[in-house]
Amino acid sequence: MTGHTPIPNFTLFGEDTDLPDVVHCETIAARSRLHDWELAPHRHARLHQVLLMTGGAGSISLDGTRHTLGPGNVVNVPSGIVHGYTFAENTEGMVVTFAAEMLDETLHRGEGLHPILARPRVLSTAPDPADTITRIGAAYASRALGRAQILRGLSALLLGQLAQTLARVEQIERPAAPALLTRFQTLLEAHFLKHWGVADYAKALAVSPTHLSRITREATGQPASALIEERMIREARRYLVYTDLPISRIAYALGFEDPAYFSRVFSRATGHAPSAFRQRLDAGAG
Repeated sequence: MTGHTPIPNFTLFGEDTDLPDVVHCETIAARSRLHDWELAPHRHARLHQVLLMTGGAGSISLDGTRHTLGPGNVVNVPSGIVHGYTFAENTEGMVVTFAAEMLDETLHRGEGLHPILARPRVLSTAPDPADTITRIGAAYASRALGRAQILRGLSALLLGQLAQTLARVEQIERPAAPALLTRFQTLLEAHFLKHWGVADYAKALAVSPTHLSRITREATGQPASALIEERMIREARRYLVYTDLPISRIAYALGFEDPAYFSRVFSRATGHAPSAFRQRLDAGAG
């Protein structure tokens, strides 16, 4: 299609190099002040953000819809969602950012939280998540003993509270396209290790592969095939980050019969061989 400017993929801490230590937390002002308090529409390929406004005013464009922001608002911005901000000068608040691998490590597949947290939403009031975000900000700034453990616990608490709040406020019937996307995401969590293709998911959803990819592209900017590969790569990254398993065992755990083929798939998707990716993490930790 001509005449359309691609939505940029912004990279933050470690998004194209090392993974962050548990989470990242910064003030709204820290980044917005550098851009005259306005951030153009963009998306993060594998980062999930939660924003809390505590003072000032602003607005967010969330998947093409403009929302006014004020003190007490909490915004859920899943990875891949196009969003842009305009803030009044000296607006106050916090932004907590999770790497997709951290979500995969923290959330249990059987509890159904992934699809709920994948919904972009502006919450007019969310006292429990807001309080936890404030606590994450304080813990993140600390260098005291147990900092990482506290951040892991508070991060899990925030994700659970946020999922509860989103599920509670979303009482209206969702349109057919997002409902199909949610069903696809649920199936993807259940079957990606079986190496299902687009046709397999489309068959299970009783739609054509073309229709499924059109829905995912409209919602995320990516075809279904890219989301399937992305989920597998996220799981591979999780193994590489959080375990010391040999590359061959990781390949087999992910359903690959040939570790060399797994390495080629991972290298094509990330630009690094699995062993090189792990070495970069080790170097960063040192």
